[in-house]
Amino acid sequence: MASSRDRIVMGAADLIRRRGLAGSTVRDLAAHSGAPLGSTYHYFPRGKQQLAAEAVRHAGDLVSTALARELAAGPVAGLRAFLALWRQTVLDSGFRAGCPVLAVAVEEPPAEGVAEAIAAAAAVFAAWEMLLAEALREHGVADAGPLATLIVASVEGTVAMCRAKRDIQPLDDVAAQLEQLLTDRLGPLG
Repeated sequence: MASSRDRIVMGAADLIRRRGLAGSTVRDLAAHSGAPLGSTYHYFPRGKQQLAAEAVRHAGDLVSTALARELAAGPVAGLRAFLALWRQTVLDSGFRAGCPVLAVAVEEPPAEGVAEAIAAAAAVFAAWEMLLAEALREHGVADAGPLATLIVASVEGTVAMCRAKRDIQPLDDVAAQLEQLLTDRLGPLG
């Protein structure tokens, strides 16, 4: 069973992936998780940026774990799992939810203080890129880093497009193109 703190983090990740960070107050984040506002400030004394950073890291860790598991079967399997995860997220939410990491990354940094949540988003993107790049290098791809960046950027951007268009076709199109690109790069053993 998740602790109160964990429930607040999970609720914040869910609300941020739906509304973005600017569209969510600490009160909203607490209410969405079913936690009292006082508990939220107890666990996150630095406020919204701290809570959002934790929510981003939580979401990033979930995706990283799933991605690493599937990458063990090869880069194409990892790509398929990464795409399937976002496809399911978008469809299950009726196009109302995307990636909380992207939602935070595109926010304007706070006027004062530390952009803790944006720094967390950058770290999560870097972790996903690293996982993909390592798998690609293990399979002989020389430009594994830039290719991993292309994959993450393509998928994240396409999730946003699907939400805006209320259509999953952009993700399916990008999935087919990325899979073909990887298959071409990896050859028959990829």
